[in-house]
Amino acid sequence: MLSGKITFYYQQAAISGLFGLVINKEHPSTDFMLKLVRQNYFPIKEDRSQMEQLIGRKIDNDIVNKNGITIVPAQTVLTREAIRLIINHNIDPRVIILCSRDQAIYQSNQLFQETVSKSKELFQYISFSHKVPLTEISEEILPAIHDVSQHRDIFELIEVVRAKDDYTYQHNIGVGVLSTLIGRWMNLGEAELSVLSLAATLHDVGKIKIPIEILNKPGKLTDDEYELIKKHTVYGYDMLKETSGSNPLIARVALQHHEREDGGGYPLGLKKHNIELFSSIVAVADIFHAMSSERPYHEPLSFHDIITQMEHGRFGELNPHIVSVFIENIMQKTVGQQVVLTDGRRGEVVLLNPHRINTPLIKIDEQFIDLSQEEGLRIKEIIS
Repeated sequence: MLSGKITFYYQQAAISGLFGLVINKEHPSTDFMLKLVRQNYFPIKEDRSQMEQLIGRKIDNDIVNKNGITIVPAQTVLTREAIRLIINHNIDPRVIILCSRDQAIYQSNQLFQETVSKSKELFQYISFSHKVPLTEISEEILPAIHDVSQHRDIFELIEVVRAKDDYTYQHNIGVGVLSTLIGRWMNLGEAELSVLSLAATLHDVGKIKIPIEILNKPGKLTDDEYELIKKHTVYGYDMLKETSGSNPLIARVALQHHEREDGGGYPLGLKKHNIELFSSIVAVADIFHAMSSERPYHEPLSFHDIITQMEHGRFGELNPHIVSVFIENIMQKTVGQQVVLTDGRRGEVVLLNPHRINTPLIKIDEQFIDLSQEEGLRIKEIIS
């Protein structure tokens, strides 16, 4: 089993489960704008909550008020105060030009949040009707999950899908995106990938039958509460197997995503080859997303702690091939990335250690640090 602290943490985290478009300077043409409309990029509403999504993004142009005075200069990283200034001066958001990299992040984040909102509406419908609208989910949710999962920077993608509030609904979509990414790394065909994405998005659907006060409980669950929580796997399976047109694999993923290779999972205590491949993929995505997300009772784990826990999991609990594919793909993409170490210093990953892949060689100024030789010094976070 995972360590006691992580087991408690994971049990808790797994429960609660183009008319206003900001322009990219590289694509200012009308054709590009129309293309974005056809791809369902949604307009930015001129309200504070929508504009605040731009915080942390760099702009490529001067923002000028109606009197011709520059209120926010080009190359500024937008802060809350800068956003407030733009709103107070009634600046049309269409004049804001983000640097191309920040524009891509913004679009992925916007699409993810819109998908979470749609997912929330659909899950509320399921809770009320006890019917799963597969057509609506396939048409309104899955295309966005596939789009977000193809974001070019894996660490930006992880930041986009990391749950920061409204955990249950962000978790559903986050696990859908991460499972799709893993499936693509494992060279699944498009038809298989679609089934996996749908199964991952619905893996926790059985939680609609769990009392909300237990799902949202901030402290440790009692034994009776945890036993009730575990029933969400069976509830989801029963609901999905009765859903007309549903692939049987989708119901089995809902049933099996908490099973573990060593037989220590639930609800059936299945081992290794009795667990569906898709269930094992969703299990890895589920655990990674839970560990990397923010909850009322804990901060996200550090990058090194997450990777270390995942590595430990492949020696018993989790499918070792899936974990290896996941970790190796992530770690390969750390080369060239800026990182923050656990002592607060910043550096660049320059080389991976093939024997201990999560302890690479780091360059800080003109100094090289081999993390495999530094006791207690690890990567805290990737700067995306």
